[in-house]
Amino acid sequence: MAEIKIQVKGYKCERCGHEWIPRKKEYPILCPNCKSAYWDKPKKKN
Repeated sequence: MAEIKIQVKGYKCERCGHEWIPRKKEYPILCPNCKSAYWDKPKKKN
């Protein structure tokens, strides 16, 4: 049996660092780990 490499696009939360592969094709609303709605925006430094 031959092996092949498969590449799949995923997402990474800027808040908690969680990485995941979405089940649906829509853009994610929340991070599945920390439930943050701002998962795609980096934290602001004060």
